[in-house]
Amino acid sequence: MEQILKSDYYYDLPERLIAQDPLLKRSDSRLMVLDKKTGEMEHKHFYDIKQYLKPGDCLVLNNTKVIPARLMGTRKDTGAVIEVLLLKRRDADTWETLVKPGKKARIGQIIEFGNGLLTAEVIGIEDEGNRIIKFNYEGIFEEILDKLGEMPLPPYITHKLQDRNRYQTVYAKYEGSAAAPTAGLHFTNELLDEIREMGVKTVFVTLHVGLGTFRPVKEENILNHHMHSEFYQVTKEAADEINATKKAGGRVICVGTTSCRTIESASDENGIVRAGSDNTEIFIYPGYKFKVLDCLITNFHLPESTLIMLVAALTGRENILNAYKTAVSMDYRFFSFGDAMFIH
Repeated sequence: MEQILKSDYYYDLPERLIAQDPLLKRSDSRLMVLDKKTGEMEHKHFYDIKQYLKPGDCLVLNNTKVIPARLMGTRKDTGAVIEVLLLKRRDADTWETLVKPGKKARIGQIIEFGNGLLTAEVIGIEDEGNRIIKFNYEGIFEEILDKLGEMPLPPYITHKLQDRNRYQTVYAKYEGSAAAPTAGLHFTNELLDEIREMGVKTVFVTLHVGLGTFRPVKEENILNHHMHSEFYQVTKEAADEINATKKAGGRVICVGTTSCRTIESASDENGIVRAGSDNTEIFIYPGYKFKVLDCLITNFHLPESTLIMLVAALTGRENILNAYKTAVSMDYRFFSFGDAMFIH
């Protein structure tokens, strides 16, 4: 049986290099420019990205918006503190959630938030232990969530986020993510305008990022890993623009692994992107042949994660591990609020 080992994607990362706070200015982060064929590296700042883009290129950005999906509540029967993380909306008031401590959240359990401003009942339990919860409230759910919820920062970020907007891209539009598409956090509106003025097209797709993004790969043979499902949408306008770029010989440059997974999921075997919406469980790892993507703007990912495997599919394992080793030696900042990489 074919094997790809999880341990082959391990690298040693000192904890001090995990970025705890966003930089003052988004585009001031560092940028490693990596040649996917030769493995050659250049070291720049993110605002230098313009040097590597050319007229006729097309940037694909994920315009999902992170919701304040972390709710702190109490059990109605005992008053014990319980944390609920919204993962996926099933219908208007029903959500798939991650509950801590999960063992206490049995079917029928009532949880109260904000002194009863919002209440919830556990109505189902999924195979993986996620809870299906039905909310009860008066008024508009989004407004209550905005009042009571916190940004669901990844587990490796321990600092409190001072400005909620810094865990959103400047072009975030459609609510539904439990985590930010972090490669996009480096863009400012000014930088995007400058890029468009150069003759580079920008198109938006939507993929609602689930917390499965952070779920560790438990299987040593990664081919046994089950990917989480995420909802995506590609408009006709975006599909037409991407297809026209490919036809004209331009490069399709995905901003983030989420944009990459979206267009690779939405394309046929000939690399034609189809408009529409669906759920994707695409798992991209070395051996995968990219159908649409030419280049990738991305952050530095966790060791042994599905995301470092995706990037390795583009560059080859040796090149990416060498690049990460260099990034560690040069004190690059890692993960969500960290520095960026442009792979071309």
